[in-house]
Amino acid sequence: MTIQEIRAFNRFYTNLIGALDYSKHLYTPYTLTESRVLYELAHAPRTDAADLRLELSLDAGYLSRLLGRFERDGLVERGPSERDSRRQRITLTDRGREATALLDERSREAVGRLLSGVADADRPRLTEAMRTLRDILSGTRPQQDRDQGEPVLRDPVPGELGWMVQRHGALYAAEFGWNTDFEGLVARIVADFAQDHDPHLERVWIAELDGRPVGSVMCVRDEAPATARLRLLLVEPDARGHGLGDRLVAAVVDFAREAGYRDLVLWTNDVLSAARTVYQRAGFTLVAEKPHRSYGTDLVGQDWRIALQEGATR
Repeated sequence: MTIQEIRAFNRFYTNLIGALDYSKHLYTPYTLTESRVLYELAHAPRTDAADLRLELSLDAGYLSRLLGRFERDGLVERGPSERDSRRQRITLTDRGREATALLDERSREAVGRLLSGVADADRPRLTEAMRTLRDILSGTRPQQDRDQGEPVLRDPVPGELGWMVQRHGALYAAEFGWNTDFEGLVARIVADFAQDHDPHLERVWIAELDGRPVGSVMCVRDEAPATARLRLLLVEPDARGHGLGDRLVAAVVDFAREAGYRDLVLWTNDVLSAARTVYQRAGFTLVAEKPHRSYGTDLVGQDWRIALQEGATR
């Protein structure tokens, strides 16, 4: 199913952006590959022919012929590399930079036309989905993310309860296609906590990384006696891999135990496989599950529980 979905998306997106007829799409005399080469020459820090070939995964002979055509058209100049005289250094001429600027302008116009049909409310969901797709398929985080410091857990500052609502709405829409019913649920949970909570028995944690919030979780009183409920666990996609999910859940477990609760419970959905793995590692046990339709999709809800004190419900 995953392979079929990816192939279907590729066909849809290729047709959408006009990549099968790129020159017509942007009204330029350059093919998609030629435009990519011009873009790299204008923006890449290294412009040796060998670097271009590796960056764009091009055949050496094909790239050489393409650069030769650019040179005849007065778009580029070729000379020995400053790093290695055996390499060719490729630089854009003034005419080449004009051609690249025109390509960039028309590309922006094309994307603008594409976005003109997207409602303002849907644009954050669209960009988040594209970022998630890129991060997952690349398998690596940007260098600035790898250079981040050690994450910390702390209390929320003013404005961050609202951040929890916004990020839950955006991320779950992007990753699972959930509609605004879910964001409304999160808003009610957060509002109830903000308006009336006992700081000795209820708490919110914000995970901070490199000076910005990247995760959250909440511990609140449940309707059942001596029972706490874990809610609103979230870790931003670009902050995953630091063990923040485990740390946030462990913070709730420790707090609930010290507060004197006998049991800690939570409700989730089976599609949230990464979160369920975190809960299992923390010692939670699945006690019930039931199919339901919520947030615009069919789901299977799950109840999980962990005993915190001797003689607690199991």
